[in-house]
Amino acid sequence: MHAHLGDRLVVESPSTGVVRRDGEIIGLHHKDGTPPYDVRWSDTDDVTLVFPGPDAHVQHLETEADDTPSGTGTVGDDTAASRTSANPGDIGRRVAEERRRRGLSREETARRARISPQYLAYLEEQPSDPSTATLFALAGALDTTAGSLRGGGVDRPPGQGHALLHPRLNDLDQEECRRLLSTHGVGRVAVTAPDGRPAVVPVNYEVVDDAIVFRTRPGSVPAAAAGDEVAFEVDHVDEAMSQGWSVLAVGPATTVTDPDALRDLARRAHTEPWAGGTRDTWVSIRPTRLTGKRITPADPPARR
Repeated sequence: MHAHLGDRLVVESPSTGVVRRDGEIIGLHHKDGTPPYDVRWSDTDDVTLVFPGPDAHVQHLETEADDTPSGTGTVGDDTAASRTSANPGDIGRRVAEERRRRGLSREETARRARISPQYLAYLEEQPSDPSTATLFALAGALDTTAGSLRGGGVDRPPGQGHALLHPRLNDLDQEECRRLLSTHGVGRVAVTAPDGRPAVVPVNYEVVDDAIVFRTRPGSVPAAAAGDEVAFEVDHVDEAMSQGWSVLAVGPATTVTDPDALRDLARRAHTEPWAGGTRDTWVSIRPTRLTGKRITPADPPARR
C-alpha cells in the first residue's frame, strides 16, 4: 500500500463492500508512502496513527502533479516537502497568506490544526482539495472561516480584504505595461457619454499593432469614445495575497472604417464580446501615454 498526502483511507466491510469509515491522510511516516499514516477521520474529526488492515484501501487524490510519494518523518517533523516544485492552488495560497499575516510558523499552525507541518507544506505548495474537517481545523487555527479559505465572497467588490502589513507601490515601465495588457482581455474605457455625463464602461478588448481595439454598437456609450482623447484601464487584484497591478493608457480614439482593417480585426479577434448581440463597430485607441502601478510586499527588514 502506498499513499500521498491528501489521499483518503477507506475502510470497507470485506463481505459487503460498504464503507465503514474513511479519513484524510494528513501525515506520512515513510518517504515511499507506505504505512503507517496519520489519518483525520471524517466521522469524528479525530487524528490517529493508523496501520491499515486488509479491509482498507487508499483512494488517491486526483492531481496533475507527479505521483512520486512525498514527505518524510513523523507528525512533528519540520520537513516541507511537495510532490513537485511549488504550484499552489487557491486554498493553499489563502492558507499561506493568512498564516503569514498572523505571524505563525507552519509548525505552530499545524499544531493548532492538528495536522503535520509536512501536510501543511503540501497544502500551501500544491493544488489540493482538503477535507471539510481539515478546512475547518485550519480556519480555526487561523482565526478565519472555511468560506474565506475557499474563496467565499468572490462576488464582493475586490479589495475588501486586509492590506499587506508592509506594502510597496512600484511604478511599471512601458515594457511591463505592454506585457500586462497582453493581447486581449477585459478593460474599462472612460468616456463622455452621449448625454454629456462621464462614464466608465467595461469592454472586451484586443491589442493589435500596439493599438487597443474593442467592438461595440453604434450610438452606445463605448462608441462615444471615438473622436476624443480617452483613458483605458486594466487591472488585476489578487485578493488572496492582497496585491495587484493596474495599467492606464491614454490616447486618441477613432472608429475603424477601412474594410481591410475591419476584416483583419475580425480575423484576429480572440473572443466575442461577452455582452452579446451584434457589435460590429470597432474603436481603436492609440496610447500616447502608458503608465502602471503594482502593489507587492516590501522586502523584509534585514536581521542584525
